[in-house]
Amino acid sequence: MTTTTYEPTAPEPELRRRGVRVGDLLFRGVAVAAALAATVLLGLIAWKVFDLARPAFQDFGLSFVWTEAWNPVTNDYGALIFIYGTVVTSLIALVLATPLSIAIALFLTEMAPRRVAGPIATMVELLAAIPSVVLGLWGILVFGPWVRDHLEPWLKDVLGFLPMFSGDPSQAGILPAALVLTIMIIPITSAICRELLIRVPRDLIDGSLALGSTRWEAIRGVMFAYAAPGIAAAVLLGLGRAFGEAIAVNQTIGNHSVIPSSWFAPGDSLGSKIASSYAGATSNLEASSLLYLAAILMVISLFANVSAQFIVVRFERARRGL
Repeated sequence: MTTTTYEPTAPEPELRRRGVRVGDLLFRGVAVAAALAATVLLGLIAWKVFDLARPAFQDFGLSFVWTEAWNPVTNDYGALIFIYGTVVTSLIALVLATPLSIAIALFLTEMAPRRVAGPIATMVELLAAIPSVVLGLWGILVFGPWVRDHLEPWLKDVLGFLPMFSGDPSQAGILPAALVLTIMIIPITSAICRELLIRVPRDLIDGSLALGSTRWEAIRGVMFAYAAPGIAAAVLLGLGRAFGEAIAVNQTIGNHSVIPSSWFAPGDSLGSKIASSYAGATSNLEASSLLYLAAILMVISLFANVSAQFIVVRFERARRGL
């Protein structure tokens, strides 16, 4: 008769008995640390920018925002010229890029054959890989002369009764810079919109078609309604890219410190002014004023991101109500 001996089992670790795994704790710690690091880094950058801008804020106060002058000789500075250039070029780019990006996404997801959609999607996304300085050089050397010789004269003939289209054509100005920005934000917006439209459940679209909807009605009433929050976020992400762009705009906007009456005329933007003038600042007050411009740009970007979150939440609530 054989006897069986039982070896005492090792006690389970305390964390395992409580239902907690070391790997889960490690993962949670790394995730929390990464989130805190990003938050702290953003806070430090904002603090440093605002701290360096303090001398200009103490001298000019909030009137800096609506003052047009920028004169290093008399130490008279203001941001209105550059805020105008940033907002106008970014909004023009947004208005032009949004329908084009959505149309590209629709074509690639709903109309193009699979063997064609892949290469076209790759080519569109490759536009985002072009360095901004290269795109800026192309804009001022190739695209700018075409805009001056063909597009702007046509706009002047058709819409010359409007002040923004009544100036003399120029290869460097508000309009050429806005068109270059449009090219830069289309790849980002169209790629995100394409991913969103692909993820729309096909059953919803097929059900709408089965109920008698046309293809356009199914796209408009079902696909767009389902993907609307993400599309809004993609559009505002592109707007944020347009706000922050400096090099390409610096090469195509003309760098003229005045608010132009026509979009054909040269102007300037926040990012362009900071990129072109900070290294050559002739006084501490001018350098501080440039940092003041950077602080304003950060506030504008923050406002755009908060607006994006607000719009996404509103779209989500409206979709759930449907």
